[in-house]
Amino acid sequence: MTAPAVRPPPLTGVRVLDLSRVLAGPWAGQLLADLGADVVKVEKPQGGDDTRAWGPPYLKDGSGRDTTEAAYFLCANRNKRSVAIDIATPAGQAQVRALAQQADVVLENFKVGGLKRYGLDYASLSAANPRLVYCSITGFGQTGPYAARAGYDFLIQGMGGLMSVTGRPDGEPGAGPQKVGVALTDIMTGLYATIAVQAALAEREKSGLGQHIDLALLDVQIACLANQASNYLAGNVVPRRMGNAHPNIVPYQDFPTADGDIILAVGNDEQFAKFCKVAGHPEWSADERFSTNAQRVANRAVLVPLLRQATVMRTSAEWITALEAAGVPCGPINRIDEVFADPQVRSRGLHIDMPHALAGSVPLVANPIRLSGSPVAYQRPPPMLGQHTAEVLAQWLGVPTAA
Repeated sequence: MTAPAVRPPPLTGVRVLDLSRVLAGPWAGQLLADLGADVVKVEKPQGGDDTRAWGPPYLKDGSGRDTTEAAYFLCANRNKRSVAIDIATPAGQAQVRALAQQADVVLENFKVGGLKRYGLDYASLSAANPRLVYCSITGFGQTGPYAARAGYDFLIQGMGGLMSVTGRPDGEPGAGPQKVGVALTDIMTGLYATIAVQAALAEREKSGLGQHIDLALLDVQIACLANQASNYLAGNVVPRRMGNAHPNIVPYQDFPTADGDIILAVGNDEQFAKFCKVAGHPEWSADERFSTNAQRVANRAVLVPLLRQATVMRTSAEWITALEAAGVPCGPINRIDEVFADPQVRSRGLHIDMPHALAGSVPLVANPIRLSGSPVAYQRPPPMLGQHTAEVLAQWLGVPTAA
C-alpha cells in the first residue's frame, strides 16, 4: 500500500513580519514558522535581538570554541529569516512599511504607542494593508492604568499570582514565593499569540479584513491560573503555597525514597487503593479518613507523613517499577540531562540537530506538534544577524540584489 503523500506545512504561503524580540513574540514567530509560515525577523543592525547577547552559554563550533550565537537566542528563532533594518531612520521605516504591505501578519512587542512615532503602528500599517493581522504583545495591554509600564516575565509571575502559589509553604525551611524555573508567562503568551493569529487569519477568510490583537502578559498569566483562580472565584478560598502538593488531590506530590525522590500523581480512589497494596498497607484505602479523595484532602496532614515513612523504604527505581506495573501514575524528578537521555524522549525525537554555518550543526528541541499529513518542517536554523536582508528585500519587494 502506497503511503499518502506528505503535504506542505499548514501555514505555507503565510507571510509574517516579526518585529518582536526576547521571548514571547519570538516564541510565537517560531511556532508560526515551524507550521510553514515565511517569518522574517526584523532586527536592529547593531546587536540585533537582545537575546543574542544573553550568554554564556554560546553555541560551540567544531573545535569547541564559542561562536557569537547565544543559546538563549537559539531556542526561539528557528525557521526564520533575519533582516537588519534600523527602524529609527526614515529609510528603515519605509522599508518596514513596504514589507508590511506584503505581509499577512505583523508581530510586535514594543511598549504601547512605541511604534506609532515610526508610522509602524496598527492604524498606519492597516490603512495600507486592510488584510493585515497585527499582533501586539505587551506586559499589561493596550488599555488600563498600567498600559504604559514595561512588563517582564518575572514581574508578571509575581503580579499575576503565580508566585503566590509556587514555593514551600510558610513554616517550612525555605518557605517563600518562588518563580517558575523558565519564563513560563512569556511562553504561554507566545502560545496564545499563535492561537490568536491563526484565529484572525481564519476569520479573514470570511470578512476579507485583518484586525488588531491585543495580548498582555498579565492577562495571560491570570487566565492560566486555571483551577487556582477557580478555587478563589467559586470557592472564595485564597490559594496558598503548597510546595509540590496539589490543592485538590492527595497524594499528588513528591515523596522521598531510599536514594532520592519520586512523584506520585494519584488521581482517583482506585489508584490510591492500588498504591496502598503495593506499599504493603491496604488498610489505608479502607480507612474512612483516606478512602475518598475529599477525605484525603481533609486529612492531608495525617496521611502524607505516613506515606513518607513508607516511600523511604525502597529506591526510586524499585517504586517506579512496582507502581507502573500496578497502574499507579508515578515518575522520577529528572535533571535536564536525564530528560534528554530518557528512552521515551529519545524515541519521540525531541532533540534535533540542524546544519549551521558557524558551528556545523546546532542542537535544538523539536516542535511537539505532530501532524500526520502536513508535518512541521525544519528548514532553517536560527539565523545570524541580517543573514537574509538582501534575499528578503528581493523576494518581498523586488529590490535588486548587488551584483
